[in-house]
Amino acid sequence: MPTSEKVVFITIDDGWDHDPEAARILLEKRVPVTLFLLPGATSYDTGYFTRLADEGRASVENHTVSHPDLTTLDAVGKDAEVCGAGERIEAAFGRAPKLLRPPYGAVNDEVRLAAKACGVKALVTWTHDFTTWGETPPTPRLKAGDIVLLHFTPTLAADLERALGAARAAGLKPAALMPHLKAAGLA
Repeated sequence: MPTSEKVVFITIDDGWDHDPEAARILLEKRVPVTLFLLPGATSYDTGYFTRLADEGRASVENHTVSHPDLTTLDAVGKDAEVCGAGERIEAAFGRAPKLLRPPYGAVNDEVRLAAKACGVKALVTWTHDFTTWGETPPTPRLKAGDIVLLHFTPTLAADLERALGAARAAGLKPAALMPHLKAAGLA
């Protein structure tokens, strides 16, 4: 995301694995983070995420109901996935999500229109995925405005530490995403 500030944006997707070590890191280090959550993944332990939002610097946003490629769905399907997730997240967390991370980063004009109709202010993809899927990926050199993608997996704590280390090495600080999107006129 374009910015002249020396910041990076940490985002975490899905919500299936509720790692207490990752929560401890986020809370103790007061890391601003955007959580793109699937309602089904959060519903068995909503408290894990409300704690991150209430005691930390986490915002809870939309990642659809069931993680489909939105570009393959008809209008009714898009509405059910985006609006449905937004309604469930608002019911669980008391705030309607304003951002959407389209699963797989799959976006087209129909997805943009459907998201807007569901109250979404901006669609957010990513610059670098730090998630360990089987083996640890190479650590990229981050630059100002990069959006880091992580996932709630068993490796989240280690992946988060790698991302925070890469940010420090590049002289960047994690920042909250929504204020920067608003300032850039993107949300």
